[in-house]
Amino acid sequence: MQYPNGRKSSAFTKLNHTGQTVYSNRGMSLEDDINDTNQYYLTHDIAIIHKKPTPVQIVHVDYPKRSAAVIKEAYFKQASTTDYNGLYKGEHIDFEAKETKNKQSFPLSNIHQHQIDHMKQIVHHGGICFLLIRFSLSQETFLFPAEMLFSYWEQQNNGGRKSIRYETVKKRGYIIPIRYQAKVDYLAVIDQYYMENGGTKNGR
Repeated sequence: MQYPNGRKSSAFTKLNHTGQTVYSNRGMSLEDDINDTNQYYLTHDIAIIHKKPTPVQIVHVDYPKRSAAVIKEAYFKQASTTDYNGLYKGEHIDFEAKETKNKQSFPLSNIHQHQIDHMKQIVHHGGICFLLIRFSLSQETFLFPAEMLFSYWEQQNNGGRKSIRYETVKKRGYIIPIRYQAKVDYLAVIDQYYMENGGTKNGR
């Protein structure tokens, strides 16, 4: 398990009077934590990263009163790509975020082919692209570089595993430090493993 700069996460975890670990941010979804973190980055002029809106075609609207409209029927215009993108230190950041209750592995069924295609385009054009994976039962969140994800995706299409083992995510990914204000401080990982080292473990 890898912590940026060797620092272990200290916020949001503590011991109660029985000596058991208490996770004070349990119940918060990964999306909520990322949105709060992105707002912190934006407020402190660290990065500009937003959740992408999903294009929707509205086909039927009711007006129960003049001052209000109620959407009764709508459809997604197109398949979504990844969840988030933006700019950090002159680099394009693009990533997908997924949670799983599975303790032993991350099911690849959580990802779709059009998302893989999009991520490959981002990597091809020099962007920083990755998957944030949260194992919700242990409240561990990992950054898994897109370049590594691609090989597991191709393996499943050739008769291989339909998931990535937890131990593999733990070994090849980077655990995200939990901080009080930046709850999912993924930029700490990017700083060290993309910016300082010039690429991921497999190279950019």
